[in-house]
Amino acid sequence: MIQTFDPRTPGVRHRVNGVTLHAIEAGPEDGPLVILLHGFPEFWWGWRYQIGPLAEAGFRVLVPDQRGYHLSDKPEGRRAYDLDTLAKDVVGLADALGRRTFAVVGHDWGGLVAWWTASRYPDRVAKLVVLNAPHPSVAGPYMRSHPSQMLRSLYVGFFQVPRLPEAMLSAKGYRSLKDALVRSSRSGTFSDEDIARYEQAWSQPGALTAMLNWYRALPFRPDMEDPTVRSPALVIWGSRDRFLEKGLAEASLALCATGDIRWIESATHWVQHEEPEAVNAAMVGFLKS
Repeated sequence: MIQTFDPRTPGVRHRVNGVTLHAIEAGPEDGPLVILLHGFPEFWWGWRYQIGPLAEAGFRVLVPDQRGYHLSDKPEGRRAYDLDTLAKDVVGLADALGRRTFAVVGHDWGGLVAWWTASRYPDRVAKLVVLNAPHPSVAGPYMRSHPSQMLRSLYVGFFQVPRLPEAMLSAKGYRSLKDALVRSSRSGTFSDEDIARYEQAWSQPGALTAMLNWYRALPFRPDMEDPTVRSPALVIWGSRDRFLEKGLAEASLALCATGDIRWIESATHWVQHEEPEAVNAAMVGFLKS
């Protein structure tokens, strides 16, 4: 197993798009910029196996707690979490580092933001890597034509309900969220120490509602006439994902002018945690090519 990035590493704060985002930075300051975007219900710690290897490969690595999560600002209201706003956060982070172009890597919700950023800002995104996340423009149509995926996504509808999801997910020391991580991953993927770090992140004032507001903003998804991804793209997909069907990866790749899929048959939704060596090798090889 690859060594975990040191959790004691001090973070930095960047003021972007009206919010202050906490982030971890690593690697040579003059290296090509790679921004890693975590998903739900994680925070920057979700990339603990990728930060070191990417930095050692010569990249400047920026790993934010996205808005609403952990130590970053948590603006009120679901409209503060629409996809255009989230993509502007990513571009703002690159601007804060003085970078015109960058590579963006996203998993789960971070993957949706990465797809959206690449489609919305083709002149800014040099390369795109997405792990187990569909392009937002294909998710809805795919679900409507695949009832099996609709069933897998019923929790998204539940998350639209005010207050009740917060009460359920936080009950008994966040038991539901902990169980979701453990039961949907391979045995041993998340250690007790990992779970404790996640619980600390979820316990930040306002965090749980802000995290759910990402889902609650979905009805306000901005229009995008042309979702084509013109940046070279790599999709990495754990084939044993309980939440997302493989067809979503194929439908998303169809939007790419240049793209490829790397299937990791032994992995679940949490592919970068379970198969870090394979994921890191694929990412580094693609980003350096």
